[in-house]
Amino acid sequence: MSNSESNTRSNTSTVWQIVGRLVTAAIVLGITAFFTPGFSINNIWTLAIAAIVLTVMDFLIAKFTGLHASPFGKGFIGFALAAVVLYVTQFFVAGYSISWMAAIIGALIYGVIDYFIPGTQDM
Repeated sequence: MSNSESNTRSNTSTVWQIVGRLVTAAIVLGITAFFTPGFSINNIWTLAIAAIVLTVMDFLIAKFTGLHASPFGKGFIGFALAAVVLYVTQFFVAGYSISWMAAIIGALIYGVIDYFIPGTQDM
């Protein structure tokens, strides 16, 4: 196998990892919003955009700090980071609203659901 074929397969694998991460984030986010009082997402398009924003923010945070916004991934730091990311997303996505208390509860629910969904979040 040549180096370019290996690089192409690696890029394809990364794309599918990102797509899988987005789909997982949308599912987990939708379930979290459903079960969290004070957390609302108006429609499916808002959910999709919020999942993209959450994934991008998590990727950038992980890239620059090495921390993942996973409530159970890094203990209290991950939990607090997940709550902040859930809260800050409302400033980028119309139709997405969450209070601070709902962000804290949502981070807990998000972590529990994310724990039980199979797959890896590493990229």
